[in-house]
Amino acid sequence: MSLRFCAERGAKAEKRKSEKIRKNSKKTAQKRRKSAENYRKIRKMMRTQKKKQIDKLAYEREMLALGAEYIAGVDEVGRGPLAGPVVCAAVILPLGENELIEGIDDSKKVREEERGRLAALIRERAIAYKICEADNRTIDRINILEATKLCMKNAVEGLSVQPDVVFVDGNFRLRIDLPQQNIVRGDALSYSIGAASILAKVYRDALMREYDAVYPQYGFAKHKGYGTKMHTDAIQEYGLCEIHRKTFTKKLLGEAESGGEQPISAPSATKF
Repeated sequence: MSLRFCAERGAKAEKRKSEKIRKNSKKTAQKRRKSAENYRKIRKMMRTQKKKQIDKLAYEREMLALGAEYIAGVDEVGRGPLAGPVVCAAVILPLGENELIEGIDDSKKVREEERGRLAALIRERAIAYKICEADNRTIDRINILEATKLCMKNAVEGLSVQPDVVFVDGNFRLRIDLPQQNIVRGDALSYSIGAASILAKVYRDALMREYDAVYPQYGFAKHKGYGTKMHTDAIQEYGLCEIHRKTFTKKLLGEAESGGEQPISAPSATKF
């Protein structure tokens, strides 16, 4: 056997070995990709199942079993923005099987177009509802937590029908002469609170679009008053306007005074 033949044979063997390694590596990579895809599918399925398992009427059924007839949910929107009011809504909905509104959830989880449709249905079917707001001056004067509690109280007490019990989103008590139950993350767990969150969100978003027409330089229609880069850059350039919360913007402008613009009137709850 010649040296040349041995060398060629060795080269072929090495080539076959390399091809085998490449094929094995390719198969391993494919298996890993498939495993990753399966893992993602399983995780998605688990999240979907978990979401389906949430019974948003569990709290309501519990109270109905105890004899309650009218159950109000109350929630707020707009605690975090740098501008605009905090808005609260209270609503009493019929809870008969044929009267339920499908799709009610935490307003943050619902698409904007769907929120508008649901808000219209909620207002149409509600036994009673009330939307209130605490403006930026009130927030600066008594702080955001107290302003939120006051706003919620006003919404509940403004209902045309007195509820037997009030579901409050969060872990703080309201100064109302009615039985109340706190539900943390209630907008995602309670049908009644979820409906209130949608009413409040749709109302506040519409209000901020109106303010955008008066103060177009800030972009309120886009960010709704939240502290986005677009908003903070505008504050740095133009200063504060009449609806900015001074206690929320001190870090941006120190003790800056607001501009000379005049505030517009907020729309009434019956407008939406």
